[in-house]
Amino acid sequence: MSDFNRRQFLQLAGIGGAVLVSGCATGTDRAAGENFYFVQLSDTHWGFEGPPNPDAKGTLPKAIAATNALDPQPDFVIFTGDLTHTTDDPRERRKRMGEVKAMVAGLKAPVVRFIPGEHDAALDWGKAFIENFGPTRYTFDHKGVHFIVLDNVSDPAAQLGIEQLDWLAADLAKRPDDARIVVFTHRPLFDLYPQWDWATRDGAKAVELLMPHRNVTVFYGHIHQENHFATGHIEHHSAKSLIFALPAPGSQPKRTPLAWDEAHPYQGLGFREVTARRAPVAYAITELPVAKA
Repeated sequence: MSDFNRRQFLQLAGIGGAVLVSGCATGTDRAAGENFYFVQLSDTHWGFEGPPNPDAKGTLPKAIAATNALDPQPDFVIFTGDLTHTTDDPRERRKRMGEVKAMVAGLKAPVVRFIPGEHDAALDWGKAFIENFGPTRYTFDHKGVHFIVLDNVSDPAAQLGIEQLDWLAADLAKRPDDARIVVFTHRPLFDLYPQWDWATRDGAKAVELLMPHRNVTVFYGHIHQENHFATGHIEHHSAKSLIFALPAPGSQPKRTPLAWDEAHPYQGLGFREVTARRAPVAYAITELPVAKA
């Protein structure tokens, strides 16, 4: 099924349209050689309740249904942090993670991966997350692309730390300069807006380690909105949230969620598919809404 036909299918299914922000690819392209695509979902904040999303218990199931409706299915799905909303109660934290784990088991994609957000990990250094979803940092390879998952949330100081930076350096030392590398994080690695915790304290050191490699792209969450930024030749792309939207950096005094609009429910919420193309190295990002407006 082509991109165009898939979007028609999504609209007929009541999920909504899509906006292609860069590049293009067809279903035929995806099936050939080493081209493929994956889906990024972020910031589900399971356990949140409040006016910014009166359907807080409905958006994750809707996103799962929307992902399952994609044809062809993605090679993998990755959740880039804040699967759950923060709680001081360790039992409640694990309960929420168990509920998320049970729901996402319904995804049709052959592989589902996870990274933590600060809501999942900062209060216990990632202990409950590891129990439910596995390591907070890891690497994997898929069809010619080397993926690196970094943990910039388990440390309550919002940093990667020396040990993890050394781990990253050792991994990168094994890769040629022209390796195709994709990095997943929760917080941005650059200083987007530190006043709102939209930064990683030692993120610049990670970017410095990545800089010698010519084909690096970073995908992250945390800021609950789409944002595109470049540090030199390295592009950074944030994903929308599945729970509520946040204001543009510095656009208002406080980092408070945008109000729910009854006339346009789910506005600002969504997920994305990313198509990896080998020649030339490029990533086509298609933004998809959680539900039809």
